[in-house]
Amino acid sequence: MAKFAKDVAAQNIVKPSPDDLVASARAATKKGPPPVHLWNPPFCGDIDMEIRRDGTWFYMGTPIGRPALVRLFSSILKLEDGRYFLVTPVEKVGIRVQDAPFVAIDISAQTRDGGQVLVFTTQVGDTVDAGPDHPIRVVRDPESGEPSPYVMVRAGLEALIDRKSFYRLVEMGETAPHDGMDWFGVRSAGTFFPIIPAAELPAD
Repeated sequence: MAKFAKDVAAQNIVKPSPDDLVASARAATKKGPPPVHLWNPPFCGDIDMEIRRDGTWFYMGTPIGRPALVRLFSSILKLEDGRYFLVTPVEKVGIRVQDAPFVAIDISAQTRDGGQVLVFTTQVGDTVDAGPDHPIRVVRDPESGEPSPYVMVRAGLEALIDRKSFYRLVEMGETAPHDGMDWFGVRSAGTFFPIIPAAELPAD
C-alpha cells in the first residue's frame, strides 16, 4: 500500500471524485456508446462505490438515487482480471460489485427468422438478445441447489436474472440433448442453454 501511494505521488495521479468521473464520462459519451475497451488510462485507486446484488449503486454507503447518473456510470464500467473499474479516457478507478454489475428485470420472447429470441432488459435500460454472443448460464448453490441465473450483457459484464424473470424463463423451457444427456433449458437465437439435468426435475 505504501508503495502504491509513492507511485501515485510520483506520477502526480489524483484520485478523481464522482463529479470528475461524471464530467469525463459525459464528455466521452456525447457521440454515442463509449469505446471503453479502447481506453487504458492510469489507475487512480479505488473509490467507495459498490453495486449491490439487487443492482442498486451505492456511494459512501448511500444509494445513488438518480437513474440517469447510474446509467452513465454503468456505461463506463469495465471488467479486468476479475476486478471492476469505472474508466474514462483519462482515469480509471476501482469499485466493488457484490455479484453481477447488472440485473435483468424483464424478459420477452420474440420470433425472428422463424426462431425464438429471448430479449432481456436490465435495471439501467440496456436490452440484450440472448444467443451465442450473449449466453445464459445458471450457477447452482452446491448445498441448497438454489439457482443463480445470468445473461451476458457486454465485454464480460453479466446481469443477474431476477426471480420473476427467471420464473418466466423456466415457463419457456424445453428438454433437449446436451453433452450426451437430456437437460431442461431454454432456446434463443438458435442456441440451447441448459438449466438443470432433466433427471433432476421435480415430479409433477
